[in-house]
Amino acid sequence: MTDVKHMKWWGWGLEGVGFHFEDKPDFVPFVQKAVALDVRTPPVPPLDFDQLTIAPPRLSPSFETTLVAIVGEENAHTDDLVRVVHTYGKSIRDLLRIRRNEIARVPDIVVYPADEWDVQQIVDAAVAEGAVIIPFGGGSNIAGSLESLPDETRTIVSLDLGRLDRVLEIDEGSGLARIQAGAQGPDIEEQLGAKGWTLGHFPDSFTHSTLGGWVATRSSGMQSDKYGDIADIARGLRMVRPGTIVELRPLPSTSTGPSVREMIIGSEGRLGVITEVTVQVHRVPEVREVQAYFFPNWKAGLAAMHEISESDASPSITRVSDARESGFSLATRKASKGISGAAQGVLMSVLKRRGWVLEDMCLSFIGYEGSASHVSYEKKLVGAIVKKHGGLGVGKGPGALYDQKKFDTPYLRDFLLDRGAAADVSETAAPWSKLQEVYDTTVAAANKAYDALGVHGWIMCHLSHSYHSGACLYFTFAFVHGDDPIAQYEVVKYSIQQAFQDAGGTLSHHHGVGVEHSPWMAQDISEGGVALMQGLFDSADPQHLFNPGKVLGTLQVTADDVAEIVANAPRASVPAAAPAP
Repeated sequence: MTDVKHMKWWGWGLEGVGFHFEDKPDFVPFVQKAVALDVRTPPVPPLDFDQLTIAPPRLSPSFETTLVAIVGEENAHTDDLVRVVHTYGKSIRDLLRIRRNEIARVPDIVVYPADEWDVQQIVDAAVAEGAVIIPFGGGSNIAGSLESLPDETRTIVSLDLGRLDRVLEIDEGSGLARIQAGAQGPDIEEQLGAKGWTLGHFPDSFTHSTLGGWVATRSSGMQSDKYGDIADIARGLRMVRPGTIVELRPLPSTSTGPSVREMIIGSEGRLGVITEVTVQVHRVPEVREVQAYFFPNWKAGLAAMHEISESDASPSITRVSDARESGFSLATRKASKGISGAAQGVLMSVLKRRGWVLEDMCLSFIGYEGSASHVSYEKKLVGAIVKKHGGLGVGKGPGALYDQKKFDTPYLRDFLLDRGAAADVSETAAPWSKLQEVYDTTVAAANKAYDALGVHGWIMCHLSHSYHSGACLYFTFAFVHGDDPIAQYEVVKYSIQQAFQDAGGTLSHHHGVGVEHSPWMAQDISEGGVALMQGLFDSADPQHLFNPGKVLGTLQVTADDVAEIVANAPRASVPAAAPAP
C-alpha cells in the first residue's frame, strides 16, 4: 500500500481535525445573524463509506497488468476508497455530491508513479489503450478540475504524483530550485528551509496542495505581492506527453515565439502531466511580521491599498476585509481574558469617540519581510498611508493570529455542511478603477439570488492581492440550503460569476477554471480566444485523453441565461433556526 497521504474522502483536511466554536463566544450569535442558523443544532454527519454506491472499475485485465508492471502492485489501486478519494476535488458541489451519494463517474484505477520514467510509461500505455488520464496532486481543487466527465465510457486513470515529492537541486547562485511536481506545500518549505531558502508561495490550500497543481491551475499565494504568483515563480518545467517530454529551461527571459511555458501554466492537465518545476526561491528573510490595521470603512481601506501599490513600499501581504468579513474574523476569536480583553474594550471606546461606526470598521493585514532596516522603512511608509486614509495600526498581535489561522478556514465548510448550510468562495481581479463597481455589483447579485431562493444569505469580501493596475477581490458566501442544495447553490454561484463579468472583472483570479467556471470563458476571453485555445487542445490531444472537458466545457452562458436561472430559482423550504443567545 502506498504511503501517500490524502485528505478525508468526505471533506477537507485530515481525519480528526475540524472547526470548533465552543471557545469562540461571539460565533454563535454571528452565524445566527448572518444566515439564520443556530450552530448549536446537532450536526448530521456524512454517510458511512459503505453507504455509497460505487460502480465497479471499467478496466481490461491486460491494461491493469501493464500498469501494475510499471508501478508495482502496491502502487496501483482499484479499491473503492482510493478511487472515491480521487473522484472529486473539494468544492462545495463536490462535497454535496459525495454527501448525497451522487457519484456519477469514478476513476477506474489509481496509479502512483515513482519517477518521471514511470509517468512516461503510464502515459504511453494509456494512450495506446485509449484511456483517459487525469493528473492528481493534493486533491484540493475547488473548480471541478479533477472530476471525470459523467458520461465517460473509456477507462479513466487517476495519475497521482504524491510519490514525486522531493526538492532535487538548489542553484544557490541563481536562486533556482528543481522540485518534483507532487511535493506539497509543507514538503517544499521544510526541504528548502533546511538550507535557508523559501519559495514564498502560500495559497489557502498550502497544507494539502502540490507544486504541480499550483502550476496547472495558475495559483496565487498569500504573499504573492512580494514573490509573485506561480506564473512568476515557475521559470522552467518538465511535462510528459505521449512519447516525449517537453523540457523548458529556467531562463530569466526569452524571445522565442509564443510562450510554451505560458501555454502549460493554467492548462489543468489538458496538455500533459507536469513532473518537475524549476522555481525561483529566496533566502529566508531576517524579519517577517504581519501588522494589523483598522480602517473606518471599506472605501478607505481600498483607497489605502491602492496608494500602497503605487508607493515605494513593497509589502508581502496587502489584505483588507470589508465590514462583514471583519465582523466574521472578530467572531472567530477565542475569548479574551485579563489585560487583552480590557485593551480591546478600551480600543473600541476610543474608536467610537473618534466617530467611527464600528459596524463599518474594516480589518487589514499587511506583511513585511526583509532586513530589520528594510522592514522598519516599509512600515513607516505604509503607516503614513494608513494614517492618511483614517486608519489605525493595532500591532502584531492580530497579525500573529492571522498567521496561525490562515490555513484553517476550509474546515469551516464541513462544519456548516454538517448543519445544513453551504458556504463557498469566488474570486476575481479587476483594475483599481473598477474594484468598487465589481464589489457593489457582486454583493447586489448575491443578495438578489438569496431573495429569489427565499433564504437569509451572507456574502463578505476581502482584497487579497494588489498589483500596479488592480487587485483581487475574494468573496465568501453562505446560506442554509433546502432539499435541492446543488440547484440552489448554482443560483448564487452563477449570479456571482456573472456579476464579475458584468462589472469588468475576470471569472477567476487563482482558483482555475475546471468545469465550475468554464461557462464564462467566452465572456472572459472572447469567442476568438476560446477558438484559439480549443485549437491548441485539439492539436495537442486529438483523442481528448488528457483531463477532457476542463477549462473549455460544452456549456457557455450569457447574462440572459443567468437572469433566467435566477428567475426560476428553486425556493428553499427550511425550518427557522432557534434564536441565538
